[in-house]
Amino acid sequence: MEQPTLLILAAGIGSRYGGLKQADGMGPGGETILEYSVFDAIRAGFGKVVFVIRRDIEDAFREVVGCKVEPHIHTEYAFQEITTGLDWLAEPPVRQKPWGTGHAILSARDHIREPFVAINADDFYGADAFQAIGQFLRNDCSPSQYGMVAYRLSNTLSENGAVSRGVCSVNSGGFLTDVVERTKIERYPDGIFFTDETGRHFLADDTPVSMNFWGFHPAVFEEIESQFRDFVLQNKDNPKAEFYIPKVVNTLIEADKVRVKVLSSDSQWYGVTYPEDKETVQAALTEMVTEKIYRKKLWENKMLV
Repeated sequence: MEQPTLLILAAGIGSRYGGLKQADGMGPGGETILEYSVFDAIRAGFGKVVFVIRRDIEDAFREVVGCKVEPHIHTEYAFQEITTGLDWLAEPPVRQKPWGTGHAILSARDHIREPFVAINADDFYGADAFQAIGQFLRNDCSPSQYGMVAYRLSNTLSENGAVSRGVCSVNSGGFLTDVVERTKIERYPDGIFFTDETGRHFLADDTPVSMNFWGFHPAVFEEIESQFRDFVLQNKDNPKAEFYIPKVVNTLIEADKVRVKVLSSDSQWYGVTYPEDKETVQAALTEMVTEKIYRKKLWENKMLV
């Protein structure tokens, strides 16, 4: 049975956080958040990890993260630059940063031939999510069927400010019908609300949201490339336009090209949207070590399972 691949999107600048959070130690042994994702993926039967990074952070990334995970799993690196995937364009657009998560996944096309998971580097997803998506990729993934892990909205909020989340609509068969990006989501005394130009709108605690935990068949690369070409042609003069993977998925669903199975997780999500979130994440990881969910030093020996 083919082992799935873990694709980690780690090229983000982390502007709100104020630094290169992909390489920031959070665990008791100085582990980054993404190391826990690699660890959980190995235990769930994944056979390879591909990191999407920028060339200017390669040395620092390999020194902080690569050297620790490489002895435990086949590791490759893909590079997301502004011009990645644009060799067909005569004159590259002028912009300061790459094109978003859809572009980041496309950057890894030459490294992946098997079903894979695409995740953010700065999100902690939980071991059960990797077990569930790993089983899906091995048994149910196909060119016309993808998967995603959805979280309860109440488990994904920050105590330190508003967040943006992909609010999911799911049909009676458990398949995704669309993802709508909602911004300025916060918990108030009377519940959770998002705010837009029309005012404040209620969201239930158990609303399923996407944290960019997608399970894909490698056939998705052709679809991403096609949509990316159209996107660039339409937005080449907009330096802030970003090509997001939920938009790619929504387009495929609307065209009836794929269906996306929603796998629900009750796990608590942790992330570092704001610098103040770091203390919360550190405390949670320390508690998980105390509960023996993880070792104090993740990579202290080669027996991970």
